[in-house]
Amino acid sequence: MADDQVLTDLLTMVERSPEVLALRVCVIELYLDRGRYADALAHCGVALGHHPGNAQVLALMTRCTTALSGGSPAPVATPAPAAAPVAGAAADYDWAAAENQVGDIIEPAFVDTPTEYVTDDDAATVERPTRRLADVGGMDEVKRQLDLTLLAPLRNPELAKAFGTSARGGLLLYGPPGCGKTFLASAVAGELGANFYPIEITDILDIYTGASERNVHSIFEMARRNAPCVLFLDEVDALGHKRSQMHGSSTMRTVVNQLLTELDSATHSNEGVFVLGATNHPWDVDVALRRPGRFDRMIFVGLPDAAARRAILHYNLRDRPVAGIDLTALAARTDGLSGADLAHVCTSATQLAMADSMRSGEVRPIGMADIQEALAQIRPSTGAWFESARNVVEFANGDGSYDELALYLKRMKQR
Repeated sequence: MADDQVLTDLLTMVERSPEVLALRVCVIELYLDRGRYADALAHCGVALGHHPGNAQVLALMTRCTTALSGGSPAPVATPAPAAAPVAGAAADYDWAAAENQVGDIIEPAFVDTPTEYVTDDDAATVERPTRRLADVGGMDEVKRQLDLTLLAPLRNPELAKAFGTSARGGLLLYGPPGCGKTFLASAVAGELGANFYPIEITDILDIYTGASERNVHSIFEMARRNAPCVLFLDEVDALGHKRSQMHGSSTMRTVVNQLLTELDSATHSNEGVFVLGATNHPWDVDVALRRPGRFDRMIFVGLPDAAARRAILHYNLRDRPVAGIDLTALAARTDGLSGADLAHVCTSATQLAMADSMRSGEVRPIGMADIQEALAQIRPSTGAWFESARNVVEFANGDGSYDELALYLKRMKQR
């Protein structure tokens, strides 16, 4: 059956990219639809290992446990509103002053700036981001490369025309998971004043034969209608995996073929559509996708530097009661953590302060002691990725594609 083949393909992709949440959720939902609650629950546990506290996975886990206990696996409900502040000192707490204890130390960056949405009915999911690269804390080298390889030519179309180039093609952002590739893609669209159309693999895959390929075509047609547009394909390695390794997986092979067709300027006019991709595993992307005119340029997005770490910490603490938080000291202590790791640190510290507040009946702000206790419990989540990256640099970099990654790894070793 076609849907069984989709499940088989998804399980293969999950095995290759276990940290991709969207793929794991698809598998869980398919198992739930088939009544295989134990299998779904096992995948929920793995997903929470990669994404602790994820609300969507927790809701799916509740469905699994309810069904296994003899109840009916109700659809996932909308998360309930946050509980009211603890009675006592909450009314007297100076929230503005607490916010300033972070804001006075670091200027706002990595801030989630407002987004305008295109009103056209068929482009309801196309955004007009207002964030710019200036909203990205640190990462100066990545921003410099983006300006050199993408932004400068697109800002000067007449000059580009004089040199025989045009605003088409693709660029691939790659690096360890949880390091801001999606945020950068949105900032690029804001920098260009272009529409932003983010796509995940769940927006493409369908259980019916031929439907996935039609989804790919529809996505590109929507981007062309809304040009200038940055079409952002997340987890490109899952969508465009090497066809030579897809033994018996005809569904995904045809999806890759359709993607190649849409990217090919000989069959479609993609003028004004810039395709930006993100992947944790560029070495698993089909070689045809990295030929000229497709994803022919790559930029490495590594772990956040000190300035970026301060910005990420500021962003994750900005709406919470805090006191005496020294972001500069924390940024110095958190070298080696990804943006996702830093968000997890802030969440864990918040839970510690909340637990103490519930015990005492009074709001106690998050302090340095909470952050330090959370840091002691959290280890970098990117270790396995860097092990794979070192093997690629050592044994699969004959053409120099990963020279930038090799230099980064060398600098890490020297630190």
